[in-house]
Amino acid sequence: MEILAVIDMQNDFINGSLGTKEAQAVLPKVVEKIKSFPGRVLFTKDTHGENYLHTQEGKRLPIPHCIKGTAGWELHPDIQSLCWETPIEKNTFGSADLAQALKAQNQNQSDPIEKITLVGLCTDVCVISNALLLKAFLPETIIEVDASCCAGVTPKAHECALEAMEACQIQIVRS
Repeated sequence: MEILAVIDMQNDFINGSLGTKEAQAVLPKVVEKIKSFPGRVLFTKDTHGENYLHTQEGKRLPIPHCIKGTAGWELHPDIQSLCWETPIEKNTFGSADLAQALKAQNQNQSDPIEKITLVGLCTDVCVISNALLLKAFLPETIIEVDASCCAGVTPKAHECALEAMEACQIQIVRS
């Protein structure tokens, strides 16, 4: 069995308060990846409350984003139209809920998870955090990141994150 984890393809990261031209450029590639993926597709949503600026993250990144219930928090419409399962909300970079759910699925299935592929935003924050969590929870499962379907805060940060993940035995697909 294969899993595709679509990380934080939300309006605020694409064309909102933290949007970048690189994030906008990968959107069609992520859409195509989801459409053509043969396995189960899961989604995460960065989720913050109105008190965001008073959190540790908010003090270090004082740009309100992905506030639950706002348009910026929603998955981009092109992604939302392909989302069949309820997205996993996460209030920090990595999702322990995603890792625990996939570990449980792997233990309870006669069809083990062979590979988990990650795509989404941002490579150097949430994609790397989730990739490393998944590697820790499922050490014998192939964890892969499709670099062409990810964008970082900057192009340099994207590349640095890919190199760091590669050093941690996460497969990087560069197409």
